[in-house]
Amino acid sequence: MVLLQWVGMGDLVWHVPYFRRVAETSQGGQVSLIASPTVFAQQLVGHEPWVREIIDFDRHPRRHEGRQGRHRGVLGLFRMGVELREKQFDRIVLFTNYTNRSLVALTAKIPERLGYGTTWLQRRLLSHGPWIQRYTGPAVGTYEDATMFAIAHGWCDAPIVPSLVVRPEALERMKARVQGMPQPMHALCIGSSEPYKQWGTDNFAALAAELARAGHGVLLIAGPAEREMAQAILQRVEPALRPRILAVTDGTVAETVAAMSLMRTCLGNDTGGVQIAAAVGTPTWVVLGPRPLLAHDPETLHMLTAPRLADIQPGDVARIALAQAA
Repeated sequence: MVLLQWVGMGDLVWHVPYFRRVAETSQGGQVSLIASPTVFAQQLVGHEPWVREIIDFDRHPRRHEGRQGRHRGVLGLFRMGVELREKQFDRIVLFTNYTNRSLVALTAKIPERLGYGTTWLQRRLLSHGPWIQRYTGPAVGTYEDATMFAIAHGWCDAPIVPSLVVRPEALERMKARVQGMPQPMHALCIGSSEPYKQWGTDNFAALAAELARAGHGVLLIAGPAEREMAQAILQRVEPALRPRILAVTDGTVAETVAAMSLMRTCLGNDTGGVQIAAAVGTPTWVVLGPRPLLAHDPETLHMLTAPRLADIQPGDVARIALAQAA
């Protein structure tokens, strides 16, 4: 069994190559995956052969649900451990710096408990090392910690670039949906988990208009929460260009993976969509601003940085996309 600490889709994407390697050393070449429902693990990786089952770690429900997770708090962690105990796992691999996740493993009475061991207390609750030191460099540390952990335990000998497998049935649905769209197509990831990551409706409208004006197709890709934003972007684009722009805010996560594989480029906020795009090999640019870099895929995932997010101009982003498509 492997446990993912983090709660975003991008976080799962970063860990997938290492979960695959752990599965190679497990019975039947498979592992059970414990992850928050917010990462949509079933749609992202549930079809891959290394996944035996997906177990919800219901600790951080999505905000719009307005409820407390079943595994929230100390009592919730013990409840999770009791639920796992009946499954009689013999090994758990904790991709986490959090000591309290080790409590889950201890309560579940799993004999072999592997984890980062970045604190004294966490090491006391794990069965053995090797341990790692927590990453403190300039990049986002989530992927870096997972990489060091995987190397320390011999599951790999170097960083592995994340990748996803497209579901064939989702690909057929998306091909049908974008049939007739101008080519090449560009995906704009307009969603964001936090306001400070949001580039803004006006900027995305100007970028979409610039790409459409060049005769290219544009997909506005996000979740249902961004439906109104997608419509506002369309309304800001001159009517003659709107047929070249398609808002996709009602698709499944599996369909998002498929759609990204059909794009010439992906451009957008630091959100799960850009991580998915890079993981299916689509050249991707993240409107990042002054935040820590994403260093896990330098060949495919590129950062657009500036002292302020607002300093990144739509025209400059459009020129990058158009040059890539030339």
